[in-house]
Order: sequence, then structure tokens, then C-alpha cells
Amino acid sequence: MRTPAGTECRYYYGDFHRGRARQECRLILAERDSLPWQPDLCSACTVPGILRANGSPHLHLRLSVRKRFGLFTRLHLVAACREHATELHDPYRGCPECARGAGGQRG
Repeated sequence: MRTPAGTECRYYYGDFHRGRARQECRLILAERDSLPWQPDLCSACTVPGILRANGSPHLHLRLSVRKRFGLFTRLHLVAACREHATELHDPYRGCPECARGAGGQRG
């Protein structure tokens, strides 16, 4: 679904049918320690770009809203590979173990 920032994201949900005004980020709803989500946070979110770059079925994302310096809200993203149970340092590139395994199966 198209976010308020104009990008496609599978975790964003908006329902404006017949006067409803419901917007939510379903990735943040899963986090208990997150602050409330606001639609303007979509403009700074990296999740749509990561989903376009990394099509791995083992990609697991955790996103939360946190306060920075007590004043500013920011998004905190943690990406991991479910298959190898490792945290990804560059979620755009994906899991190096998965890439090694895919490269070794060719040929």
C-alpha cells in the first residue's frame, strides 16, 4: 500500500473508506516498547527501500519509534536473518551466509 510519503510498503495500512481515517504501521504495532506511530514518520523510514533491495524470504525486520535526546522521535530498525539467526549490519544487501549458500549452489 502507498504510504503518506508516497512509497510502497507492505507494512503500512490506511483505510479511508466511507469516512474512516485509520492509518497504521503494522511493523511498529508488533513492538511493545515502541512509542506511538505517526504518519509523518513514513518520510524517514528505510523499510520500503530495504524491501525493494532485499527480497529474501528469511528477512526479519523490527521497527520501533524512540525518543532521541528526549526531544526528537526517530525510527530504530533491527534487521535479522531467520534462517541463520544473525543480525544484519546492512539489510539492503542481506545475509552474507545466505548469499554464500546461493552462490555455491550455482554451476
